[in-house]
Amino acid sequence: MLLLATVGFIVWEAITRFKVDDEVRSNLVIIVASVGIVVNGITAWLFVKGKERDLNIKSAFLHFVADMLVSLGVVIAAVVIFFTGLSWIDPLISLMIAVFILNGTFKLLFDSINLSLDAVPKSIDIIAIQDYFTNHEKIKSFHDLHIWAMSTSETALTVHLVVEDSVDDDFIHKTTDYISSTFNINHCTIQVEQTAQESCTGCN
Repeated sequence: MLLLATVGFIVWEAITRFKVDDEVRSNLVIIVASVGIVVNGITAWLFVKGKERDLNIKSAFLHFVADMLVSLGVVIAAVVIFFTGLSWIDPLISLMIAVFILNGTFKLLFDSINLSLDAVPKSIDIIAIQDYFTNHEKIKSFHDLHIWAMSTSETALTVHLVVEDSVDDDFIHKTTDYISSTFNINHCTIQVEQTAQESCTGCN
């Protein structure tokens, strides 16, 4: 709600400035916004490596990137106004910034909803996992495959594997190790069967 209120304030102020031709102190704006670009850019860079594994880190990364781009937009607007005197550039950039903030916010919201609904994380290639089970020399078929996010950084998998011959614990250990190292799924529960059972209603 606070974010929407902030964006709403930016939009309102931008519309107001379209009607009122106020002077923009371009030199001061460029200096302050340039500092913002450097500070937010460096901070965002610190979160780059972890943004794909953790939704919280991704949220922080997007926040600092948004701040950096906002500052960049302000600098561009100030430079254009300084050389052209077109003060309406300022509210126009403000509206563009508001749209950018809302776009990034809604994408993060959808990721959060997927997490709460136990949806397959976007970073997981479920087709590749299915291909792995399908092409495995010891696996005849599989069913009841479920993949969901346990947290912003942990993913779980459960599956029933139908095998032609009896297998030992080494087979399960190698399978879970491969899934962990290849697909970054560290919580695997594998049930081994020699006769396929009827899949659960509503299972993937």
